[in-house]
Amino acid sequence: MSRDTQRFGLEITTGVTIPASEIEARATRSSGPGGQHVNTSSTRVELVWMLATSRVISEPQRARIRDKLAGRLDADGNLRIVASDTRSQRQNRALAEERLVILVRRALAIPKPRKRTKPTKGAVERRLTEKHQHSDKKRERRDLGDG
Repeated sequence: MSRDTQRFGLEITTGVTIPASEIEARATRSSGPGGQHVNTSSTRVELVWMLATSRVISEPQRARIRDKLAGRLDADGNLRIVASDTRSQRQNRALAEERLVILVRRALAIPKPRKRTKPTKGAVERRLTEKHQHSDKKRERRDLGDG
């Protein structure tokens, strides 16, 4: 974790900050191209947040996160984030932290309830007029069967 993260943790929202003690960081060897650098450097960063045992979120928040991020949680209820985008462990750690913050912030966001709206009188009139014109056009095309 970055220097500030190691001291304070990750601020998700103004009321929720995940302490550094709840985040386990691991560096491993990255896969893919990179030649000898890849074979010798542990630049891939994996962050694991123990959601099930976290003390900083309330039970409703935990349920909301569990519901929204169900596909990303492991069997123990841990959220795992991996970053191996760059050749720098520090940059990968910053990317992983940023992804964790964004994911949890989105999961905690409660969408505004939709307000039902009513079409204006003019809109209803226009729609009905168009409908009548369309049906008149179809009626005129019909074969009257005179012959």
